[in-house]
Amino acid sequence: MRLGLVLSEVGQGLRRNLSMVVSVVLVTFISLTFVGAAMLLQMQITEMKSYWFDRAQVAVYLCTEFATIGGCEQQAASPEQIAQVEAQLESATLAPFIDTYYFETQEEAYANFQDQFAGTAAAELVSPEFLPPAFWVDLVDVDQSQILVDALGGLAGVESIEDERAYLDGVFDVLNASSITAVGIAALMLVAAVLLIATTIRLSAFSRRRELGIMRLVGASNRFIQTPFILEGVVAALIGSALAGVAIIAIVEFFVQGYLTQALPLTSLVGLDEALLVAPVLLVAGALLAAVSANVAITRYLRV
Repeated sequence: MRLGLVLSEVGQGLRRNLSMVVSVVLVTFISLTFVGAAMLLQMQITEMKSYWFDRAQVAVYLCTEFATIGGCEQQAASPEQIAQVEAQLESATLAPFIDTYYFETQEEAYANFQDQFAGTAAAELVSPEFLPPAFWVDLVDVDQSQILVDALGGLAGVESIEDERAYLDGVFDVLNASSITAVGIAALMLVAAVLLIATTIRLSAFSRRRELGIMRLVGASNRFIQTPFILEGVVAALIGSALAGVAIIAIVEFFVQGYLTQALPLTSLVGLDEALLVAPVLLVAGALLAAVSANVAITRYLRV
């Protein structure tokens, strides 16, 4: 009987303040969608770091006739110098740190460059003699690239030694900044959702002030009076949270898996498993957010 009365009060409150309830649903939906997107982006960054950093190679670039840095004096590395570098890579000193390596000639570097930048102006401007031959080294531990720099940096014919992770750091800095921005926007939206829920509950309580007065006169406890208002906020927030969860799943299914996987075939991307982990978190977060803000609002109202 008491449960039926509480649910009846919740239904009446939602109908009486329909426009405010819709506002709560929309604000909760938008804010939690940003939260879910930020969570997915952070998962993606973590996955990409694991994927790309483990595959990052160290490039030992050799001299060309145009190079003037390192041990180069506008002279291409001779076969003897190339053999000396390879001998160092196979030496007892470096071999334990190296998983695999291969040599890329200027012609092979040019072919790879053309494949990577096909259809761009850069592909037309570059010729094979401008691209240095290189040894591409996969390390057992990618954090030990400095060992190659120390061992090979001073050899004749070596132009430079570069760790691919240096390029990846810049990319991940941008992605992390995007994630922080999404979190900041989500935080602002959540504050707006909290204030809107509190306002909605106070307006709902004000519209039923006579009923509340009668309930107090007949001895209803504060908890019994507060419960319908708290449930109103929770129901509205749960609808918004559910919509946010659906939006996150749809984004992953149709945009990430449907488009990005084809556009970025060599990149490991988040999938439905991650989206299905995020969606319940959004539901719980929305319910807790609404319950706390509604409870504070109605408690303060009843004290007046």
